[in-house]
Amino acid sequence: MASDMTSETFLASKKISDEINADLPLHPEKYTMLSGDRPTGRLHMGHYFGTIKERVAHQNMGIRTNIIIADYQVITDRDTTANIADNVHNMVIDYLACGVDPEKTVIFTHSAVPALNQLMLPFLSLVTEAELMRNPTVKAEQEASGHALTGLLLSYPVHQACDILFCKGNIVPVGKDQLPHIEQTRLIARRFNERYGRIFPEPHGLLTEAVEIPGLDGRKMSKSYGNAIALSATEEETAKLIKKSQTDSERMITFDKENRPGVSALLTTAALTTGRTEEDIAAEIAGDGAGALKRYVTESVNSYLAPIRERRRELEGKPELVREILHEGNRRANEMANATLDEVREAMGMVY
Repeated sequence: MASDMTSETFLASKKISDEINADLPLHPEKYTMLSGDRPTGRLHMGHYFGTIKERVAHQNMGIRTNIIIADYQVITDRDTTANIADNVHNMVIDYLACGVDPEKTVIFTHSAVPALNQLMLPFLSLVTEAELMRNPTVKAEQEASGHALTGLLLSYPVHQACDILFCKGNIVPVGKDQLPHIEQTRLIARRFNERYGRIFPEPHGLLTEAVEIPGLDGRKMSKSYGNAIALSATEEETAKLIKKSQTDSERMITFDKENRPGVSALLTTAALTTGRTEEDIAAEIAGDGAGALKRYVTESVNSYLAPIRERRRELEGKPELVREILHEGNRRANEMANATLDEVREAMGMVY
């Protein structure tokens, strides 16, 4: 599936996404949302502006909201689970600090919900090897990791279908690079319903306004690129990271993503944290150069993240509370997964 911003497939997905976004505030009760992250390290501003901010808005609208911490998916392209417990714990802290409300949103982990993972078996029977092999996101993740293509990585889109469908999710906030996974989930739901009886909705990707969040070097913000500002970073760490980001030798500041990726990424970071446009900020900095731009970005980011960091510090001092919230989320997720698996077994004639 093409992921080009001008492709017909993307434009069709964008149209549906826009229609759903318009309907969400009017009929929140119609929607169940699933989103999540792999606990491979600390969450960063790309996560926040890419999905977390939207998750908080959706839960506050009254949408049924579920967030999966995809711990099993860590081993799709890694040989170790070292630090995973610490990563999960800090991920829960980040969610809470950013405004995720555990009373409204179910926060849970893959490994704690057996019935969700059991859906993999019938779902795998509904896709072909060729369909799995041509998923562009799987190919990109394999190339980025440098690892061999494992069975788990190859079936990654099917596992994501389990994540989405176990709770009857019908909307999934995504960037454009995740749209192929949503299409795979729709295909699995459709084939299951046709073969065994209608149980699952066919979910749609809910494209966020900021579809791509640039890192400090102009590439996609990513922990692996070292171009991300972690939500848990201190003001000093943030300032240091921004100060050493690469720009160029031209003194006049202009917004030009293609020819000036470093400068443009800084401008976008400032725009996201101030609500201004990149062009407006560039015009203000003008000939004062990259140093002035970096100071402006540092001040903007630290000011924006200040309340999140304050809540983070409070939660770091309450580890038992964080554990209790995750345990309760796992309990609620298991209730949903067990109910869905019961429906699946009954539809397949496997109740003995």
